[in-house]
Amino acid sequence: MSSIVLETRGLTKHYGGVQALNDADVILHEGEHIAIVGDNGAGKSTFVRNITGVERPTAGQMLFGGELVDFHSPLEAREAGIETVYQNLALADHLDVPANIFLGREEYHFRLGPLSWLNKRKMRSESERLLAQTGIKIPDLSQLLMGMSGGQRQCVAISRAAGWGSKLIIMDEPTAALGVQETTRVETIIRGLKDKGIPVILVSHNLRQVFKLVDRILVFRQGRIVGSLDAQETDGNAVVSLITGLDQGVHENASYI
Repeated sequence: MSSIVLETRGLTKHYGGVQALNDADVILHEGEHIAIVGDNGAGKSTFVRNITGVERPTAGQMLFGGELVDFHSPLEAREAGIETVYQNLALADHLDVPANIFLGREEYHFRLGPLSWLNKRKMRSESERLLAQTGIKIPDLSQLLMGMSGGQRQCVAISRAAGWGSKLIIMDEPTAALGVQETTRVETIIRGLKDKGIPVILVSHNLRQVFKLVDRILVFRQGRIVGSLDAQETDGNAVVSLITGLDQGVHENASYI
């Protein structure tokens, strides 16, 4: 078995009397792609926010790369090697492609307080390399993102994550707002990340997409992980039964937590 990239032990998050996440035990191996599925309010987003430093857990531990970590902000998670592609993309529409890829990581010729000079040539060259690395083709890198399609914008966000987050990439509904052709393009990029051995956590409501892209499916319901299924040895009916809780029996290919 490959080495463990991410491990959470009893990860729990309460908002006052509301238990949004309870005792989440998750193990992600090197190169593995897993999906997190569940109904709205099942705890998926809470789990992602807690492992990426957006929020602090109420209880539990997290190990990343075998070391105990306690991220106080998304910046700390990024510096450790975790990149997240959010559904709203977190891109700057008024900036071009290189400026977005280097957002928060700008390269400078020199920095003297307000007298700073961006190294735009280096940023453009490195952006071209990162885009090529993920198989993304954008004809004009100088184009502002506000003039791009949803698929192109998503590709920029993924290439930024793949370029900087070589240890783990988390994607939250990456194709929710895309058409069929653009969705196919993004799915191809995700498969390319698999080929490169980059582990991915995919949050998605699209079960068709989940079965195409991941090795394992974690099902969340009412703040708990109720099943871990091998994507190649289960089917949509088993997953939906776990999501809804309609079938309380033990599925042959589901390991319950």
